[in-house]
Amino acid sequence: MDRALRAEYLRALGIDVWVPRAGTGGAPGAQAAAQPAVTPGRAAEGGWEALRAEVLQCTRCSLHAGRTQGVFGVGNPRAEWMVIGEAPGAEEDRRGEPFVGRAGQLLDAMLRAIGLSRASNVYIANVLKSRPPNNRDPRPEEVAACLPYLRRQIELIRPRLLLAVGRIAAQNLLATEASLSRLRGRVHSFGELNTPLVVTYHPAYLLRTPSDKRKAWEDLKFARSVFRQLTAGSEDGHRS
Repeated sequence: MDRALRAEYLRALGIDVWVPRAGTGGAPGAQAAAQPAVTPGRAAEGGWEALRAEVLQCTRCSLHAGRTQGVFGVGNPRAEWMVIGEAPGAEEDRRGEPFVGRAGQLLDAMLRAIGLSRASNVYIANVLKSRPPNNRDPRPEEVAACLPYLRRQIELIRPRLLLAVGRIAAQNLLATEASLSRLRGRVHSFGELNTPLVVTYHPAYLLRTPSDKRKAWEDLKFARSVFRQLTAGSEDGHRS
């Protein structure tokens, strides 16, 4: 299975890989299809919908004035993986969903390579819930206004592992100015729950800098190994 996942990801990145085609079995999405329905647990359901409504109506910072809509997130609120990016772009603002377009397609390929899908077993969100004008970097006051929403999402989902994609997301989550190269390859922790967090490149960056795609694949393998260690004592590695 690992060979098939690796081959699919590397093909999506345009990296040649010499593996046999036979014996790959079903597509990685087949495992994802067996995951629970995309609904939060009963205890968190009311809080989840209330949080969504609050985010979509938020006026805490000036970004609300120029947005088409808030971008709450997408995926399974019971997922054990959570991917966190920087902020919505123009297409995300139009569609109300994070990571769409070419960068979203690449992110989906990256996730499929480690058995994840936004349709079933991962949740995807951004630090900011509203688009900054001209896709500029988030300002400190905007992060301060939005970060409590993300913290609440994490508290409700309670993922086993966070995957921060891109320097800006990682620096804001970890309250650091360290470079991406220094943050990669290590397990960090986030918030009061001390949720393990792994850092990798943003897919938009990988589209601009294909030479770093192999490093991103190493990050994904590292994240997968961390997750396996975290779930080693759990039955089947899944929640009941």
